[in-house]
Amino acid sequence: MSCDISRGRLEPCKDSVGGLNAVYFINKGSITAGYDTTDTDVIDAVAGTPDAYKFDIKGASTYTENITSSRENGTTTFEQVLELQLTKLTKEDHKTVKLLAFGSPTVLVEDNNGNVFVAGLEHGLDVSGGTIVSGAAMGDMSGYTLTFSGMERVPANFLDDTITSAGISVTEGV
Repeated sequence: MSCDISRGRLEPCKDSVGGLNAVYFINKGSITAGYDTTDTDVIDAVAGTPDAYKFDIKGASTYTENITSSRENGTTTFEQVLELQLTKLTKEDHKTVKLLAFGSPTVLVEDNNGNVFVAGLEHGLDVSGGTIVSGAAMGDMSGYTLTFSGMERVPANFLDDTITSAGISVTEGV
């Protein structure tokens, strides 16, 4: 792999927004990516039809990738961090949160610009922290906060087109 850059970047239009729209959890090992032949940073198909479980999110949820590169070690890693705020405590969600904490899912992260990133593709994301809170005052948040963390060799790939056209079976929330 060549390490030389091959393009520049113009100042983009001011038409981008922050925030996340939804996340989709896929059980670890269920997704095998097919890459665009001209751009290996884009997944344009998946093998089989993996099941993805959609969580609608609003507000304080974020996705961040931290790059760590060491000249001394000759390594570069990408830490993927997903912080979710899921409002309202329910017995069904309680069980799901427990299963998410026990597992290491691959997570599709959909931002408010329509981009979908495949986080934890190789190693999965682990719940590294979180809370189950009732709130103190009537106006406080009652629900779950979860922090997922993972370490990958490459940044999260973009998923080309739509999730279902890439061959992923989506189960909506109830």
